[in-house]
Amino acid sequence: MAKMEGAVVEGDPTAEAKAVELKRELKRLVKVIVDDDDGDDDGDFSLDVIDRAKETLLALKDLKVKKSLAKTVSLRKIGDGDGDGGNDESVILSNCPEQFRCPLSKRIMRDPVIIATGQTYDRPFIQKWLNSGNRTCPKTQQVLSHTLLTPNYSIREMVSEWCENRGIKFSDTAQYINEDGITDADRDHFFSLLQKMSSTISEQKAAAKELRLLTKRIPSYRALFGESADSIPQLLKPLSQRTAGNEIPPDLQEDLITTLLNLSIHDSNKKLVAETPMVIPLLVDALKCGTIQTRSNAAAALFTLSAVDSNKILIGKSGAFGPLIDLLDEGHPLAMKDSASAIFNLCIVHENKGRAVREGAVSVILKKIKDKSHVDELLAILAMLSTHQRAVEELGELGAVQSLLNIIRDSPCARNKENCIAILYAICMNDRIKLRELREEENVYGTLSQLARDGTSRAKRKANGILERLNRHFNLTHTA
Repeated sequence: MAKMEGAVVEGDPTAEAKAVELKRELKRLVKVIVDDDDGDDDGDFSLDVIDRAKETLLALKDLKVKKSLAKTVSLRKIGDGDGDGGNDESVILSNCPEQFRCPLSKRIMRDPVIIATGQTYDRPFIQKWLNSGNRTCPKTQQVLSHTLLTPNYSIREMVSEWCENRGIKFSDTAQYINEDGITDADRDHFFSLLQKMSSTISEQKAAAKELRLLTKRIPSYRALFGESADSIPQLLKPLSQRTAGNEIPPDLQEDLITTLLNLSIHDSNKKLVAETPMVIPLLVDALKCGTIQTRSNAAAALFTLSAVDSNKILIGKSGAFGPLIDLLDEGHPLAMKDSASAIFNLCIVHENKGRAVREGAVSVILKKIKDKSHVDELLAILAMLSTHQRAVEELGELGAVQSLLNIIRDSPCARNKENCIAILYAICMNDRIKLRELREEENVYGTLSQLARDGTSRAKRKANGILERLNRHFNLTHTA
Protein backbone atom coordinates (compact mmCIF):
# COMPACT_ATOMS: atom_id res chain seq x y z
CA MET A 1 0.00 0.00 0.00
CA ALA A 2 1.49 3.35 -1.04
CA LYS A 3 1.50 5.97 1.67
CA MET A 4 0.95 9.65 0.96
CA GLU A 5 3.56 11.68 2.81
CA GLY A 6 2.78 14.88 4.66
CA ALA A 7 -0.94 14.30 5.09
CA VAL A 8 -3.00 17.29 6.17
CA VAL A 9 -5.43 17.47 9.08
CA GLU A 10 -8.55 19.41 8.15
CA GLY A 11 -8.40 22.90 9.60
CA ASP A 12 -4.61 22.68 9.94
CA PRO A 13 -3.42 26.33 9.98
CA THR A 14 -0.04 25.34 8.49
CA ALA A 15 -1.69 23.68 5.49
CA GLU A 16 -4.04 26.59 5.00
CA ALA A 17 -1.15 29.05 5.07
CA LYS A 18 0.72 26.93 2.53
CA ALA A 19 -2.31 26.89 0.23
CA VAL A 20 -2.55 30.69 0.37
CA GLU A 21 1.15 30.96 -0.42
CA LEU A 22 0.84 28.57 -3.41
CA LYS A 23 -2.15 30.50 -4.78
CA ARG A 24 -0.27 33.76 -4.49
CA GLU A 25 2.74 32.31 -6.31
CA LEU A 26 0.51 30.79 -9.00
CA LYS A 27 -1.20 34.12 -9.56
CA ARG A 28 2.15 35.85 -9.97
CA LEU A 29 3.44 33.24 -12.41
CA VAL A 30 0.28 33.31 -14.52
CA LYS A 31 0.52 37.09 -14.73
CA VAL A 32 4.10 36.80 -15.99
CA ILE A 33 2.98 34.29 -18.63
CA VAL A 34 -0.02 36.34 -19.76
CA ASP A 35 2.00 39.56 -19.94
CA ASP A 36 4.90 37.96 -21.85
CA ASP A 37 5.41 39.04 -25.49
CA ASP A 38 5.62 35.90 -27.75
CA GLY A 39 8.04 37.56 -30.14
CA ASP A 40 10.46 38.51 -27.39
CA ASP A 41 13.87 36.92 -27.18
CA ASP A 42 13.12 35.96 -23.59
CA GLY A 43 10.78 33.15 -24.69
CA ASP A 44 12.94 30.56 -22.92
CA PHE A 45 12.32 32.44 -19.70
CA SER A 46 8.56 32.11 -20.34
CA LEU A 47 8.85 28.33 -20.74
CA ASP A 48 10.62 28.14 -17.40
CA VAL A 49 7.87 30.18 -15.82
CA ILE A 50 5.25 27.87 -17.34
CA ASP A 51 7.02 24.85 -15.84
CA ARG A 52 7.11 26.51 -12.41
CA ALA A 53 3.43 27.37 -12.76
CA LYS A 54 2.66 23.72 -13.56
CA GLU A 55 4.63 22.59 -10.47
CA THR A 56 2.83 25.11 -8.28
CA LEU A 57 -0.53 24.01 -9.65
CA LEU A 58 0.30 20.35 -9.00
CA ALA A 59 1.43 21.20 -5.47
CA LEU A 60 -1.85 23.02 -4.87
CA LYS A 61 -3.78 20.05 -6.28
CA ASP A 62 -1.83 17.66 -4.05
CA LEU A 63 -2.61 19.78 -1.01
CA LYS A 64 -6.29 19.80 -1.93
CA VAL A 65 -6.38 16.03 -2.32
CA LYS A 66 -4.69 15.49 1.02
CA LYS A 67 -7.10 17.85 2.73
CA SER A 68 -10.09 15.98 1.30
CA LEU A 69 -8.69 12.75 2.70
CA ALA A 70 -8.08 14.20 6.15
CA LYS A 71 -10.35 13.13 8.99
CA THR A 72 -12.14 15.54 11.25
CA VAL A 73 -11.81 13.03 14.09
CA SER A 74 -8.72 12.57 16.25
CA LEU A 75 -7.19 10.00 13.87
CA ARG A 76 -6.74 10.02 10.10
CA LYS A 77 -6.05 7.43 7.46
CA ILE A 78 -3.07 7.93 5.16
CA GLY A 79 -4.65 7.33 1.74
CA ASP A 80 -3.35 4.94 -0.89
CA GLY A 81 -4.95 6.85 -3.75
CA ASP A 82 -6.88 3.85 -5.11
CA GLY A 83 -10.26 5.55 -4.68
CA ASP A 84 -11.93 2.46 -3.23
CA GLY A 85 -13.54 4.26 -0.29
CA GLY A 86 -11.20 2.62 2.24
CA ASN A 87 -10.55 5.96 3.94
CA ASP A 88 -13.95 6.17 5.66
CA GLU A 89 -13.79 6.28 9.45
CA SER A 90 -16.58 3.72 9.63
CA VAL A 91 -14.44 1.26 7.66
CA ILE A 92 -11.45 1.86 9.93
CA LEU A 93 -13.51 1.38 13.11
CA SER A 94 -15.28 -1.72 11.76
CA ASN A 95 -11.88 -3.42 11.41
CA CYS A 96 -10.60 -2.17 14.78
CA PRO A 97 -10.27 -4.71 17.64
CA GLU A 98 -12.87 -4.08 20.34
CA GLN A 99 -10.27 -3.65 23.08
CA PHE A 100 -8.78 -0.68 21.20
CA ARG A 101 -12.03 1.29 21.33
CA CYS A 102 -13.10 3.46 24.24
CA PRO A 103 -16.39 2.12 25.71
CA LEU A 104 -17.61 5.73 26.06
CA SER A 105 -16.63 7.32 22.74
CA LYS A 106 -16.58 4.13 20.61
CA ARG A 107 -13.46 5.56 18.94
CA ILE A 108 -9.90 4.28 18.85
CA MET A 109 -8.24 5.24 22.13
CA ARG A 110 -5.51 7.84 21.94
CA ASP A 111 -4.63 7.94 25.65
CA PRO A 112 -5.91 4.72 27.29
CA VAL A 113 -6.12 4.79 31.10
CA ILE A 114 -7.24 2.25 33.70
CA ILE A 115 -9.79 3.17 36.37
CA ALA A 116 -10.37 1.57 39.79
CA THR A 117 -12.44 -1.32 38.39
CA GLY A 118 -9.67 -2.33 35.96
CA GLN A 119 -11.58 -1.15 32.87
CA THR A 120 -9.75 0.90 30.25
CA TYR A 121 -11.08 4.14 28.72
CA ASP A 122 -9.73 7.02 26.66
CA ARG A 123 -8.58 9.66 29.13
CA PRO A 124 -10.60 12.71 27.97
CA PHE A 125 -13.88 10.80 27.91
CA ILE A 126 -13.56 9.08 31.29
CA GLN A 127 -12.27 12.33 32.80
CA LYS A 128 -15.36 14.13 31.54
CA TRP A 129 -17.51 11.33 33.04
CA LEU A 130 -15.82 11.78 36.43
CA ASN A 131 -15.90 15.58 36.25
CA SER A 132 -19.67 15.37 35.83
CA GLY A 133 -19.86 13.88 39.32
CA ASN A 134 -20.21 10.22 38.36
CA ARG A 135 -18.58 7.76 40.77
CA THR A 136 -19.31 4.49 38.99
CA CYS A 137 -17.64 2.58 36.18
CA PRO A 138 -19.62 3.31 32.98
CA LYS A 139 -19.22 -0.28 31.78
CA THR A 140 -19.70 -2.35 34.95
CA GLN A 141 -21.66 0.19 37.06
CA GLN A 142 -19.44 -0.67 40.03
CA VAL A 143 -18.82 2.11 42.55
CA LEU A 144 -15.27 3.43 42.19
CA SER A 145 -13.04 3.17 45.25
CA HIS A 146 -11.00 6.09 43.89
CA THR A 147 -10.87 8.31 40.80
CA LEU A 148 -7.19 8.03 39.92
CA LEU A 149 -6.38 7.26 36.29
CA THR A 150 -3.45 4.94 35.49
CA PRO A 151 -1.97 4.98 31.97
CA ASN A 152 -2.43 1.68 30.14
CA TYR A 153 0.89 1.55 28.28
CA SER A 154 0.29 -1.97 27.01
CA ILE A 155 -2.91 -1.06 25.16
CA ARG A 156 -1.38 2.19 23.97
CA GLU A 157 1.54 0.36 22.34
CA MET A 158 -0.76 -2.19 20.71
CA VAL A 159 -3.00 0.58 19.34
CA SER A 160 0.01 2.43 17.94
CA GLU A 161 1.35 -0.72 16.26
CA TRP A 162 -2.05 -1.62 14.81
CA CYS A 163 -2.53 1.89 13.41
CA GLU A 164 0.98 2.05 11.98
CA ASN A 165 0.55 -1.27 10.16
CA ARG A 166 -2.63 0.03 8.51
CA GLY A 167 -1.44 3.47 7.56
CA ILE A 168 -3.47 5.19 10.26
CA LYS A 169 -1.68 8.15 11.75
CA PHE A 170 -2.56 10.21 14.79
CA SER A 171 -2.19 13.97 14.72
CA ASP A 172 0.61 15.55 16.75
CA THR A 173 0.40 14.29 20.35
CA ALA A 174 0.93 17.79 21.73
CA GLN A 175 -2.20 18.92 19.90
CA TYR A 176 -4.39 16.11 21.26
CA ILE A 177 -6.84 18.10 23.30
CA ASN A 178 -9.24 16.45 25.70
CA GLU A 179 -12.78 17.56 26.42
CA ASP A 180 -11.57 20.07 29.02
CA GLY A 181 -9.07 21.74 26.71
CA ILE A 182 -5.92 20.18 28.21
CA THR A 183 -3.27 18.96 25.80
CA ASP A 184 -0.61 16.36 26.49
CA ALA A 185 1.87 19.23 26.48
CA ASP A 186 -0.17 21.00 29.18
CA ARG A 187 -0.20 17.83 31.26
CA ASP A 188 3.56 17.41 30.92
CA HIS A 189 4.08 21.02 31.95
CA PHE A 190 1.81 20.54 34.96
CA PHE A 191 3.81 17.57 36.23
CA SER A 192 7.09 19.40 35.59
CA LEU A 193 5.86 22.20 37.87
CA LEU A 194 5.10 19.66 40.60
CA GLN A 195 8.58 18.21 40.28
CA LYS A 196 10.04 21.65 40.98
CA MET A 197 8.54 21.48 44.48
CA SER A 198 11.56 19.32 45.32
CA SER A 199 14.00 21.86 43.87
CA THR A 200 15.49 25.14 45.12
CA ILE A 201 13.44 27.76 46.95
CA SER A 202 13.48 30.08 43.93
CA GLU A 203 12.16 27.32 41.64
CA GLN A 204 9.55 26.32 44.24
CA LYS A 205 8.33 29.92 44.39
CA ALA A 206 8.08 30.29 40.62
CA ALA A 207 6.31 26.94 40.19
CA ALA A 208 3.89 27.59 43.08
CA LYS A 209 2.93 30.99 41.69
CA GLU A 210 2.27 29.52 38.25
CA LEU A 211 0.20 26.65 39.68
CA ARG A 212 -1.81 29.14 41.70
CA LEU A 213 -2.64 31.11 38.54
CA LEU A 214 -3.33 28.04 36.40
CA THR A 215 -5.71 26.46 38.93
CA LYS A 216 -7.50 29.78 39.34
CA ARG A 217 -8.00 30.56 35.66
CA ILE A 218 -8.33 27.10 34.08
CA PRO A 219 -10.73 24.67 35.83
CA SER A 220 -9.32 21.67 33.95
CA TYR A 221 -5.97 22.16 35.70
CA ARG A 222 -7.76 21.51 39.00
CA ALA A 223 -8.91 18.16 37.62
CA LEU A 224 -5.31 17.19 36.81
CA PHE A 225 -4.60 16.82 40.53
CA GLY A 226 -7.05 13.91 40.57
CA GLU A 227 -5.06 11.97 37.98
CA SER A 228 -2.20 11.00 40.30
CA ALA A 229 -2.16 10.07 43.97
CA ASP A 230 1.20 11.82 44.30
CA SER A 231 0.14 15.22 42.92
CA ILE A 232 -1.09 16.78 46.16
CA PRO A 233 1.80 15.49 48.32
CA GLN A 234 4.21 16.82 45.68
CA LEU A 235 2.51 20.21 45.73
CA LEU A 236 2.71 20.47 49.51
CA LYS A 237 6.22 19.09 49.91
CA PRO A 238 7.76 22.48 50.85
CA LEU A 239 5.16 22.91 53.62
CA SER A 240 5.50 19.36 54.95
CA GLN A 241 9.28 19.72 55.25
CA ARG A 242 9.14 22.88 57.33
CA THR A 243 11.00 22.74 60.63
CA ALA A 244 11.59 25.18 63.48
CA GLY A 245 14.88 26.27 61.98
CA ASN A 246 13.70 26.17 58.40
CA GLU A 247 10.78 28.56 58.02
CA ILE A 248 8.95 28.63 54.71
CA PRO A 249 8.83 31.99 52.86
CA PRO A 250 5.41 33.62 53.46
CA ASP A 251 4.74 34.16 49.74
CA LEU A 252 5.46 30.49 48.96
CA GLN A 253 3.12 29.35 51.74
CA GLU A 254 0.40 31.69 50.47
CA ASP A 255 0.70 30.43 46.89
CA LEU A 256 0.58 26.77 47.94
CA ILE A 257 -2.39 27.21 50.29
CA THR A 258 -4.23 29.21 47.64
CA THR A 259 -3.54 26.51 45.05
CA LEU A 260 -4.98 23.99 47.49
CA LEU A 261 -8.07 26.18 47.79
CA ASN A 262 -8.39 26.43 44.00
CA LEU A 263 -8.22 22.70 43.39
CA SER A 264 -10.62 22.04 46.31
CA ILE A 265 -13.29 23.98 44.43
CA HIS A 266 -13.41 21.12 41.90
CA ASP A 267 -16.17 18.80 43.16
CA SER A 268 -14.34 15.64 42.14
CA ASN A 269 -11.33 16.68 44.22
CA LYS A 270 -12.99 17.41 47.57
CA LYS A 271 -12.79 13.90 49.00
CA LEU A 272 -9.36 13.22 47.53
CA VAL A 273 -7.92 16.45 48.94
CA ALA A 274 -9.37 16.06 52.44
CA GLU A 275 -8.33 12.42 52.71
CA THR A 276 -4.73 13.15 51.72
CA PRO A 277 -3.19 12.82 55.22
CA MET A 278 -1.09 15.98 55.21
CA VAL A 279 -3.72 18.38 53.84
CA ILE A 280 -5.99 19.20 56.80
CA PRO A 281 -3.12 19.49 59.35
CA LEU A 282 -1.32 21.90 56.98
CA LEU A 283 -4.49 23.94 56.51
CA VAL A 284 -5.00 24.13 60.28
CA ASP A 285 -1.37 25.18 60.66
CA ALA A 286 -1.88 27.86 57.98
CA LEU A 287 -4.82 29.23 59.99
CA LYS A 288 -2.43 30.02 62.82
CA CYS A 289 0.47 31.60 60.94
CA GLY A 290 1.20 33.29 57.66
CA THR A 291 -0.12 36.33 55.84
CA ILE A 292 -3.74 37.27 56.46
CA GLN A 293 -4.44 36.16 52.87
CA THR A 294 -2.93 32.75 53.64
CA ARG A 295 -5.00 32.36 56.80
CA SER A 296 -8.16 33.52 55.06
CA ASN A 297 -7.61 31.15 52.13
CA ALA A 298 -6.94 28.26 54.52
CA ALA A 299 -10.32 28.95 56.14
CA ALA A 300 -11.93 29.17 52.69
CA ALA A 301 -10.37 25.82 51.73
CA LEU A 302 -11.80 24.18 54.87
CA PHE A 303 -15.19 25.67 54.04
CA THR A 304 -15.03 24.33 50.49
CA LEU A 305 -13.91 20.85 51.58
CA SER A 306 -16.64 20.70 54.24
CA ALA A 307 -19.27 20.49 51.51
CA VAL A 308 -18.72 16.71 51.80
CA ASP A 309 -20.21 15.29 55.03
CA SER A 310 -17.37 12.85 55.69
CA ASN A 311 -14.94 15.76 55.38
CA LYS A 312 -16.84 17.67 58.07
CA ILE A 313 -15.97 14.91 60.53
CA LEU A 314 -12.31 14.82 59.50
CA ILE A 315 -11.94 18.59 59.81
CA GLY A 316 -13.81 18.68 63.13
CA LYS A 317 -11.50 16.08 64.64
CA SER A 318 -8.39 17.88 63.38
CA GLY A 319 -8.52 20.72 65.89
CA ALA A 320 -9.59 23.30 63.29
CA PHE A 321 -12.24 24.99 65.43
CA GLY A 322 -9.80 26.74 67.78
CA PRO A 323 -7.82 28.49 65.00
CA LEU A 324 -11.02 29.26 63.05
CA ILE A 325 -12.61 30.90 66.08
CA ASP A 326 -9.38 32.80 66.84
CA LEU A 327 -9.35 34.09 63.26
CA LEU A 328 -12.98 35.16 63.65
CA ASP A 329 -12.21 36.85 66.95
CA GLU A 330 -9.37 38.89 65.44
CA GLY A 331 -11.97 40.54 63.25
CA HIS A 332 -9.97 41.10 60.07
CA PRO A 333 -12.56 41.91 57.35
CA LEU A 334 -10.80 39.67 54.81
CA ALA A 335 -10.85 36.62 57.06
CA MET A 336 -14.07 36.92 59.08
CA LYS A 337 -16.44 35.81 56.33
CA ASP A 338 -14.31 32.80 55.38
CA SER A 339 -13.88 31.64 58.97
CA ALA A 340 -17.59 32.15 59.74
CA SER A 341 -18.59 30.20 56.62
CA ALA A 342 -16.29 27.32 57.57
CA ILE A 343 -17.63 27.21 61.16
CA PHE A 344 -21.23 27.23 59.91
CA ASN A 345 -20.69 24.39 57.46
CA LEU A 346 -18.79 22.27 59.96
CA CYS A 347 -21.49 22.68 62.62
CA ILE A 348 -24.11 21.10 60.38
CA VAL A 349 -22.77 17.85 61.85
CA HIS A 350 -24.05 17.59 65.44
CA GLU A 351 -20.81 16.30 66.99
CA ASN A 352 -18.99 19.37 65.69
CA LYS A 353 -21.33 21.70 67.58
CA GLY A 354 -19.88 20.51 70.87
CA ARG A 355 -16.34 21.07 69.56
CA ALA A 356 -17.19 24.63 68.51
CA VAL A 357 -18.81 25.41 71.87
CA ARG A 358 -15.85 24.00 73.82
CA GLU A 359 -13.49 26.22 71.80
CA GLY A 360 -15.39 29.36 72.82
CA ALA A 361 -17.49 29.95 69.71
CA VAL A 362 -20.54 31.28 71.59
CA SER A 363 -18.83 34.15 73.42
CA VAL A 364 -16.80 35.23 70.37
CA ILE A 365 -19.83 35.17 68.06
CA LEU A 366 -22.07 37.01 70.50
CA LYS A 367 -19.40 39.70 70.97
CA LYS A 368 -19.14 40.22 67.21
CA ILE A 369 -22.94 40.40 66.88
CA LYS A 370 -23.08 43.09 69.57
CA ASP A 371 -20.41 44.95 67.58
CA LYS A 372 -22.69 44.65 64.51
CA SER A 373 -20.04 42.72 62.61
CA HIS A 374 -21.16 40.09 60.06
CA VAL A 375 -24.47 39.81 61.90
CA ASP A 376 -26.25 37.76 59.22
CA GLU A 377 -23.67 34.95 59.09
CA LEU A 378 -23.04 34.86 62.84
CA LEU A 379 -26.72 34.73 63.77
CA ALA A 380 -27.09 31.71 61.49
CA ILE A 381 -24.27 29.97 63.39
CA LEU A 382 -25.78 30.82 66.78
CA ALA A 383 -29.17 29.50 65.66
CA MET A 384 -27.51 26.24 64.69
CA LEU A 385 -25.57 26.03 67.98
CA SER A 386 -28.75 26.73 69.98
CA THR A 387 -29.67 23.06 69.62
CA HIS A 388 -26.68 22.27 71.87
CA GLN A 389 -27.40 22.39 75.60
CA ARG A 390 -24.14 24.03 76.70
CA ALA A 391 -24.45 26.70 74.00
CA VAL A 392 -27.92 27.64 75.24
CA GLU A 393 -26.66 27.88 78.81
CA GLU A 394 -23.80 30.16 77.73
CA LEU A 395 -26.14 32.40 75.78
CA GLY A 396 -28.23 32.86 78.88
CA GLU A 397 -25.19 33.55 81.05
CA LEU A 398 -23.76 36.07 78.56
CA GLY A 399 -26.92 38.18 78.41
CA ALA A 400 -27.85 37.34 74.85
CA VAL A 401 -31.61 37.85 75.31
CA GLN A 402 -31.66 41.65 75.12
CA SER A 403 -29.25 41.77 72.16
CA LEU A 404 -31.43 39.34 70.23
CA LEU A 405 -34.61 41.29 71.05
CA ASN A 406 -32.96 44.50 69.83
CA ILE A 407 -32.16 42.87 66.48
CA ILE A 408 -35.77 41.65 66.10
CA ARG A 409 -37.02 45.21 66.67
CA ASP A 410 -34.46 47.01 64.51
CA SER A 411 -33.39 44.67 61.72
CA PRO A 412 -35.21 44.81 58.37
CA CYS A 413 -33.99 41.27 57.58
CA ALA A 414 -36.67 38.58 57.99
CA ARG A 415 -34.06 35.80 58.17
CA ASN A 416 -32.20 37.55 61.00
CA LYS A 417 -35.46 37.96 62.93
CA GLU A 418 -36.17 34.27 62.38
CA ASN A 419 -32.76 33.19 63.68
CA CYS A 420 -33.07 35.48 66.70
CA ILE A 421 -36.48 34.14 67.74
CA ALA A 422 -35.27 30.56 67.25
CA ILE A 423 -32.36 31.22 69.65
CA LEU A 424 -34.68 32.98 72.14
CA TYR A 425 -37.06 30.02 72.01
CA ALA A 426 -34.22 27.65 72.92
CA ILE A 427 -33.13 29.94 75.78
CA CYS A 428 -36.56 30.31 77.35
CA MET A 429 -37.23 26.59 77.04
CA ASN A 430 -34.02 26.01 78.99
CA ASP A 431 -34.26 28.79 81.59
CA ARG A 432 -37.62 30.02 82.85
CA ILE A 433 -35.97 33.00 84.54
CA LYS A 434 -35.35 34.51 81.09
CA LEU A 435 -39.10 34.62 80.52
CA ARG A 436 -39.22 37.73 82.68
CA GLU A 437 -37.09 39.67 80.18
CA LEU A 438 -39.28 38.48 77.35
CA ARG A 439 -42.46 39.49 79.19
CA GLU A 440 -41.10 43.00 79.80
CA GLU A 441 -40.17 43.31 76.13
CA GLU A 442 -43.63 42.19 75.09
CA ASN A 443 -45.37 44.58 77.48
CA VAL A 444 -43.35 47.60 76.30
CA TYR A 445 -42.85 46.95 72.56
CA GLY A 446 -45.11 44.03 71.60
CA THR A 447 -42.10 42.58 69.77
CA LEU A 448 -43.17 38.94 70.01
CA SER A 449 -46.77 39.62 69.00
CA GLN A 450 -45.67 41.56 65.94
CA LEU A 451 -43.32 38.76 64.85
CA ALA A 452 -46.09 36.20 65.42
CA ARG A 453 -48.16 38.19 62.90
CA ASP A 454 -45.60 39.33 60.33
CA GLY A 455 -42.62 36.97 60.51
CA THR A 456 -41.64 34.01 58.37
CA SER A 457 -43.61 30.81 58.98
CA ARG A 458 -40.84 29.47 61.24
CA ALA A 459 -40.54 32.79 63.08
CA LYS A 460 -44.32 32.80 63.66
CA ARG A 461 -44.18 29.29 65.15
CA LYS A 462 -41.33 30.18 67.51
CA ALA A 463 -42.87 33.52 68.56
CA ASN A 464 -46.24 31.88 69.26
CA GLY A 465 -44.47 29.13 71.21
CA ILE A 466 -42.82 31.73 73.46
CA LEU A 467 -46.07 33.68 73.88
CA GLU A 468 -47.92 30.53 74.91
CA ARG A 469 -45.22 29.78 77.46
CA LEU A 470 -45.47 33.35 78.78
CA ASN A 471 -49.22 32.96 79.09
CA ARG A 472 -48.90 29.75 81.05
CA HIS A 473 -46.14 31.08 83.25
CA PHE A 474 -47.62 34.48 84.05
CA ASN A 475 -51.27 33.62 83.50
CA LEU A 476 -51.63 36.25 80.79
CA THR A 477 -54.09 36.34 77.91
CA HIS A 478 -52.80 36.73 74.40
CA THR A 479 -54.47 36.78 71.04
CA ALA A 480 -52.09 36.14 68.16
